[in-house]
Amino acid sequence: MSTLRNKVQLIGHVGNDPEIKTFEGGKKLAKLAIATNESYKNDKGEKVEETQWHNLVAWGKTADIIEKYVVKGKEIAIEGKLTHKSYEDKNEEKRYVTEVVIDEVLLLGK
Repeated sequence: MSTLRNKVQLIGHVGNDPEIKTFEGGKKLAKLAIATNESYKNDKGEKVEETQWHNLVAWGKTADIIEKYVVKGKEIAIEGKLTHKSYEDKNEEKRYVTEVVIDEVLLLGK
């Protein structure tokens, strides 16, 4: 059960081409965002569609796969863990970031 404590699974469409950074020693980082869509009927019986955006990061071999095969609009499934961090921007205001660190990626569609 301990492996279920922080696990995220999402299926969605990539919002922009992934941003790839290569560090000394060749280690890669991929940053991207996906949109997940949900629809439901409100209390008036009208169909409501809601889109949520999720920031994702991937390292190493997973980042290599994303760099080679993932482009804007591509549907992917990911599994990873939820992380939170904070930093101060140039105006010394505290900013908060929530990301999913990808462990596995599955390419869907054509």
